Amino acid sequence: MKNQDNVIEELNTLLRGTYMGVRALEHHIQRLEDIELKQKFQSMQQEVKLDAQKLASRIQDLEGVPADSEGVSGRLNSFMHNVMLSENTQDIIEDAFKGMDTYGVHYSEEIAKGDLDEESRRIVEEVINNNRRHAEELRQLLH
Repeated sequence: MKNQDNVIEELNTLLRGTYMGVRALEHHIQRLEDIELKQKFQSMQQEVKLDAQKLASRIQDLEGVPADSEGVSGRLNSFMHNVMLSENTQDIIEDAFKGMDTYGVHYSEEIAKGDLDEESRRIVEEVINNNRRHAEELRQLLH
């Protein structure tokens, strides 16, 4: 099933990006000092981890092997992100917003344009909607 292989690869691409999101949120959490804000970021991170589990399960249901990390380029990106991340709370929120909005929503939407089966599309849309909600929560924190 060639199409199924494409679906698995698209889901794995989104899964690797989701792992990058988990790692980026970890960087933010490590730098935040405000307990309430830290808890909000931890809650978001838990939801992103659940999204990763859903994607991995779907890949397995399609008889594929789910990615288990953000990949080599993702690790490099993660390392650079951690090194360059500001200690300033507003900068951290801004960085989290940009990451969630750009990668979590817009880039994921591009991936979702592929030829996905109905169940995979439902899961991907759920993940994107969660990212949209997180991006909106972060945007509100900026104002």
